[in-house]
Amino acid sequence: MTPVSGFRVDELDVRVFATEKQLGEAAAADAATAMQAAVEKRGRANVMLATGNSQFAFLDALTARSDVPWDRVTGFHMDEYVGMDDTHPASFARYMRERIVDVVHPSAFHYVDGTNDATSECARYATLLREHPLDLCCLGVGENGHLAFNDPPFADFEDAHDVKEVELDEASRRQQVGEGHFRGLDDVPRTAITVTIPALLRAARVLAIVPEARKANAVRRALEEPIATSCPASVLRRTPQATLYLDRDSASNISNA
Repeated sequence: MTPVSGFRVDELDVRVFATEKQLGEAAAADAATAMQAAVEKRGRANVMLATGNSQFAFLDALTARSDVPWDRVTGFHMDEYVGMDDTHPASFARYMRERIVDVVHPSAFHYVDGTNDATSECARYATLLREHPLDLCCLGVGENGHLAFNDPPFADFEDAHDVKEVELDEASRRQQVGEGHFRGLDDVPRTAITVTIPALLRAARVLAIVPEARKANAVRRALEEPIATSCPASVLRRTPQATLYLDRDSASNISNA
């Protein structure tokens, strides 16, 4: 799928597609290539995937492909609400089970357990990540510029932890309501377990999949404002193995789209 435009911002490759569907198909093709390369090199591919409504087109395209070696893939996801079990409609573990595991049946998939003691769960998941260095990380960008649940301004580009418990920014919680996962703000948990920014960007290949007009301001800030934790996604600009995939809507506020 050919982008309508492409350019670099610092070390970040940026590609703009006409539609969300085309964006999803292009990102899925690149993800498949990265997984194939890892399997050819080591016999396995370790992959981290994001949740959220913005990932639907990408995940639909990825799971529809016949060239992804899912039987050699170990999967991870990025976050889960503290105290939430995987039967809750808003659970990210449930999202992954329904959209990935039950569809393509990867060799293994490691879920963040929101019902476990948060400190113990962070340690458990961090150990798994160290044991399975990521070949591919497919992430999104929040409306407030967050990566996973690393919210501004407390995101840490040099975080010593790979997984930690965080208090959620109100903008993140409002986004979850806006996406239809909760009835109101008071229903959204205030804390979550998240993979940190250094652990996300340690992956050999990073694909940032960011469609939709509601992400346009975060995209503009990430690409045109200084690299700072006020917009965590700006750190992608110093991630040479990363590609940012936009559609016309999400790219609508940037000057050189």
